[in-house]
Amino acid sequence: MKIAVMGSGGVGGYFGARLATAGNDVTFIARGAHLQAIKNQGLRVQSPLGDIHLQPSRACDDPVTIGPVDFVLFTTKLYDTEIAGELCKPLIGADTAVISFLNGVDSEEQLSRILGRELVVGGVARISAEITAPGVIQHYSNFASIEFGELDGSRSDRLQNFLATAQAAHIDAQLSSDIIAAIWQKFIMLASLSAITTLTRLPAGLIRNNPRSWKLMQEAVREADAVARARGVQLAENSVDEIVKILRGLPEAMKSSMLMDLERGNRLELEWLSGAVCRLGDETGVETPVHCVVRAALAPFADGQPKS
Repeated sequence: MKIAVMGSGGVGGYFGARLATAGNDVTFIARGAHLQAIKNQGLRVQSPLGDIHLQPSRACDDPVTIGPVDFVLFTTKLYDTEIAGELCKPLIGADTAVISFLNGVDSEEQLSRILGRELVVGGVARISAEITAPGVIQHYSNFASIEFGELDGSRSDRLQNFLATAQAAHIDAQLSSDIIAAIWQKFIMLASLSAITTLTRLPAGLIRNNPRSWKLMQEAVREADAVARARGVQLAENSVDEIVKILRGLPEAMKSSMLMDLERGNRLELEWLSGAVCRLGDETGVETPVHCVVRAALAPFADGQPKS
């Protein structure tokens, strides 16, 4: 299967490497020092589930040189969605599917406006991974799974083929009949984890250990869940309890990617996480005070380290 990875960071680098190791034709779209390292030394994945050194690796910064593919794994940062979506156009053939594994809840709508709704597939990636050096992906957790589905809920041949391909690569993969609910379920957890870890500058364990910060995390979950329900998302009746259970089980040292970006002085996905909860809450009449305080408190860091 011919696959392009648009955005070869922690998520795209990890799953793309697994697919390539299984014999698929995978090209990583990257830039800068990361691109050069992949070209020259190959792509390394360091993982509790097994290390990979993919050499030689196919990598480029111009999708025109790749041509049409069967699947695009769309794994950029949320603020790059529109630019990267436009860059996908040379990758589109008659049967191409673009699977969005982004963290927000409106990425599929953005990509549909650019590429056409029939090409876009919703997806959820559950993994903690990042680029730790050019050409090196560090996977931190003992879990790494993907879930994907057609936006209309159908079980298409193309996604059943991708499911078989992912499973053959020993990826924990699932085909969903309601990917919108799955996207929101992850978003509620991730937006809340990102909000409170970044606000406190603390990993999950230390937040859980303090009754007040742990209560704040749970309030953030309830706010985002209420927004989803107000928008008509079909969540399970006990979704808040299930998300809190997941948060309770996260590794002690786990940090959200937004906290890691803050620590490095990088741009934040703030407006697409807590900002989206606040914005959609306003639209639906749901109050979201925790997320709106987080949004305001982190606003000076949204574009990177504030300049003195």
